[in-house]
Amino acid sequence: MIKSWHSLIQQFEGWRQKYQHHNSLWWKNNTSNKNRSRFSRSSHLSHYRQKKTITRFRHVLLMLVLGLIALTSVVGYRFYNQPQLTVGKISPLTIEAPYSAQFEDTKTTLERRKEVQTGITPILKQDRNLTTEIKNTLASYLENVEQLRKLTEPFPFFDTKILSLPSQQYIRFCPESEFKAVLASVSENFSQQSVNPEQNLSLETRPDFNVRLQKVALELQKYRQETSETEFNTLIAQITLTRYRYSQAWKKLAQTKIARLSDKETVVLLDLTEKDWKATTTTIALAAERILTQGIPNGMPSNLLEKAVAAQLNPDIPEVTERLASNLLLAKLQPNLEEDRDATRNIAEKAARAINPVVVEIEQGETIVEEGERISQADFVLLDGFKLSQRTINWGGLRLSAIFVSFMVAIFLLIQRKIYGSLRHRDYLLLCLLGLSAPLLSVFHFPYTSLPAIGLLVSSFYAPSLAISEVVIVTGLVMFSNQSFGSPFLLAGCLGGIIAAIFAGKLRSREGMAKLGLMVGLSQAGIYLITNLIRSASPATIWSAILPDAIICGLFGIAWSIVAIGVSPYLERFFDLITPIRLAELSNPNLPLLKRLATEAPGTFQHTMFVSSLAEAAARKLNCNVELIRAGTLYHDIGKMHDPLGFIENQMGGPNKHDEIDDPWISAEIIKKHVSEGLVMARKYGLPKAIRDFIPEHQGTLLIAYFYYQAKQQAESEGTKVLESDFRYIGPIPQSRETGILMLADGCEAALRSLKEATPKQALSTVQKIFKSRWHDGQLMDSGLSYDELPFVAEVFIEVWQQFNHKRITYPKGALETTPQKNRI
Repeated sequence: MIKSWHSLIQQFEGWRQKYQHHNSLWWKNNTSNKNRSRFSRSSHLSHYRQKKTITRFRHVLLMLVLGLIALTSVVGYRFYNQPQLTVGKISPLTIEAPYSAQFEDTKTTLERRKEVQTGITPILKQDRNLTTEIKNTLASYLENVEQLRKLTEPFPFFDTKILSLPSQQYIRFCPESEFKAVLASVSENFSQQSVNPEQNLSLETRPDFNVRLQKVALELQKYRQETSETEFNTLIAQITLTRYRYSQAWKKLAQTKIARLSDKETVVLLDLTEKDWKATTTTIALAAERILTQGIPNGMPSNLLEKAVAAQLNPDIPEVTERLASNLLLAKLQPNLEEDRDATRNIAEKAARAINPVVVEIEQGETIVEEGERISQADFVLLDGFKLSQRTINWGGLRLSAIFVSFMVAIFLLIQRKIYGSLRHRDYLLLCLLGLSAPLLSVFHFPYTSLPAIGLLVSSFYAPSLAISEVVIVTGLVMFSNQSFGSPFLLAGCLGGIIAAIFAGKLRSREGMAKLGLMVGLSQAGIYLITNLIRSASPATIWSAILPDAIICGLFGIAWSIVAIGVSPYLERFFDLITPIRLAELSNPNLPLLKRLATEAPGTFQHTMFVSSLAEAAARKLNCNVELIRAGTLYHDIGKMHDPLGFIENQMGGPNKHDEIDDPWISAEIIKKHVSEGLVMARKYGLPKAIRDFIPEHQGTLLIAYFYYQAKQQAESEGTKVLESDFRYIGPIPQSRETGILMLADGCEAALRSLKEATPKQALSTVQKIFKSRWHDGQLMDSGLSYDELPFVAEVFIEVWQQFNHKRITYPKGALETTPQKNRI
């Protein structure tokens, strides 16, 4: 296959050289009438194109000037009625009040109301769920400690008059070695005293006993001396059991990890008497209840919370557990107050309404402003109220607007030329109208800009990159128009427009557009909210004020997307535009025109299907517009419905109409008429121009060779002349890569269908001949198809032909007549 492609490229190179050589000979030997006619036609065509280019340039220049005027007039609207004597300027003369009057200072009134509304202290309410959760957590903690204490009960485990409470506390957790040492010492001391009753041994002299251990030993020794051995052993057994329970409580504490307590704090909890424990738990619960009822706001300083906890605990808390209870409450308590947004909004609105309008009063004859004095806001209100502010057109501002608009338009045109290429006049008109919509809304102080609709429509009609450029440039125009630099509404609209621009051009269904509108709305709401929170010094204060506006901003983003989707079909028809969605709709074979084609000219419809397969595959290979070439191919031969039997694919083996006519001139007119009639049908059914172009351009100015040579034979016998132009299509030749591909596919379709037993090499040779004919006839010179791309197109055509012309196995004789045993009844 590679060798065949090398040979194909060599053949194309040979055709090109022969074609160039032929042209050089034609220019040198331009003597025949035929050549002179072609030269005259070429010269006339060149002159026509030059004149058309000049006319187009004039139209573009006129549209550019009108567009700049329109944009400048809208963008610079604030300069039309601008006061000359405004705030901050020096008064050129002393101005007195012509009569007594009072005027409302709306600007100052709005500023004060907004200041009050955004600066209102938020109303707080208790978060009941969180409060209950805090109480339950604290109660659970105390309950777990209670369970641990039950493991160590009873305590005190013996009479405190015999064995003091500190001794009982110490003996529960002292090391086993110390406990055994105490018992051994008590036993030894008792034995020696039994031998010598007058001897009184003191345990205080033992250096290995600390003070607490010595006290435990003395108390046990005294009890041993005063009681029987049985009662003493009972005490020792009680101590042993208590020590075991105490150790088990410590193990469970390590396993459950109910609290981050130090060993000292744990000992304190476990060593509390029942009275002190009850007092501790009750005080902790009451303190938590009081503090939570009063409420803990967000951002409360920790030192203030510590003071509140201390005030609630004292004086009821036992001294030994005061610090532990304080640490416990500080660890468990957390802010349980949240903003009551409805109440805050209502109070803010009431506070704003309570601000009376600022009114500036003056009596007749009083001086409004002295000569040379700087005009204040109050002075301006009076001057404007008396119509003495000298409002007029600010021509300097309008010139500045014109310069800015021209600069932005120039940037857009440079970007457009680079990323999209040439546009029609109506395309520039549409882009200008869409660009005017957003500044025009700002003239009426409508904050929810149409940028999402602009991004969605331009991306669908042209390209995402062009749409992004328009959205950004229009945003700049709106900022300049109403001086809304950093406006949250404008920034949100710009982001929504960019998101719509990025994705709209890639969507292929109205449902996808609807989902995109939802995404635009969410994006606008999010960016509006974030922008206001960043700009606000106290976000929590104005949360209730900006959240409703953010929701409304998001809803308008969705609304503008809905508007764009709704007006898109009308703009497509009015401005003769094609979008991927419209092309997909036009490719639906259930549309009336295609159903007519399948019914009235079934052979042509099948021809169209095969040509569509060839053209789509080639378009995909060359990165052309696949949707466009699919739709254009489906409609390229609709004109054959005017006389279906005049085309052999619809004769179904019947008599050939042209044999009955036996007049090549009439037959040629019938063949050519399928182009003109196709254009009539296309206009009748409202097909866009991009689709209509496929009808004449797929035939270009090709020669209807069969009837031409038939006419020549008749003319030779009659001694007359035949004009080649009578047997050529009117044209024009293909003006785009897509129509050029269709011309090649249409020319190869019949030839490839006729090759049933041919090899790929033979099919390739046939395709090469057809390509050679089209190339030498100059049909592809305006299509944009390069010479080097033709071998790739030929390769794709052969691949598609092989897929359609695949082999099937031959069934054995009688196989189709035999019923399988398992299917028999």
